[in-house]
Amino acid sequence: MPKIREPMDDTHLPRPSFIERLTSWLSREPDNREELLELLHAAYENNLLDADALAMIEGVMQVSEMQVREIMIPRAQMDVVDINDAREDILPYVIETAHSRFPAVDGERDNVIGILLAKDLLRSFTEEDLNLRDQLRPAIFIPESKRLNVLLKEFRASRNHIAIVVDEYGGVAGLVTIEDVLEQIVGDIEDEYDYDEAEDNIISEAGNGAGDVAWRVKAQTEIGDLNQALGASFTDDEFDTVGGLVTHAFGRVPKRGESIEIGAFHFHVLRADSRRLHTLRVERLPQASLL
Repeated sequence: MPKIREPMDDTHLPRPSFIERLTSWLSREPDNREELLELLHAAYENNLLDADALAMIEGVMQVSEMQVREIMIPRAQMDVVDINDAREDILPYVIETAHSRFPAVDGERDNVIGILLAKDLLRSFTEEDLNLRDQLRPAIFIPESKRLNVLLKEFRASRNHIAIVVDEYGGVAGLVTIEDVLEQIVGDIEDEYDYDEAEDNIISEAGNGAGDVAWRVKAQTEIGDLNQALGASFTDDEFDTVGGLVTHAFGRVPKRGESIEIGAFHFHVLRADSRRLHTLRVERLPQASLL
């Protein structure tokens, strides 16, 4: 009688690793960038990549083609300290803007003489004879055309976190930080003002009561939702989001720490970059709460 072969039991075999499965899927070498992206998206659709991994890979590919001028904070929006000002005058500004590093200028924005660390400023208050100029760290100057992937390597090699961007004439065009570069790969890096994406776009600071007067609001929140939550009546004829409403009121993209009054509410920018708003604190004006 013919010998019957039992089916092989492969349950004891080790399961291919993620890298092995992905390598098997990408075994056909792509000829160009477009084919590589198609393969990556196909891998995502077949559950070999999750959405975050796909976004990060695309971010890495994008960074290699982007230049500093595309992500830098423009000169007009730079938060700088004038080294000629008294330390007592600089401290409130440092606290308000809440940065850890500041370009230090000598009179004019184009005359950047170094980088002031907030911790060095604080240390100067404990040592009266400490000269603040002596505490400045060297400023790194880079051209607008520098590639982001090259800049990231330089940041890592030098352990530097900030660079001053100059134009072709040597004038200051803006600044860029290592966080700005990393956000192109991993997305927005959260800080103390961020909250869970799964939560509502509008979070009351008082507890969702009828007498609430302040909220933290994501800039992507639709104006209709804001009106409903705050009892407001902002029009959405021209703009769909709170970010659009506030940006239009300023006439530009506002910086972190800036404020404006619109109708019966006070809008304070908690988080923003050079291109868009992220988070705001909305407060009902005192006179409006009495109506």
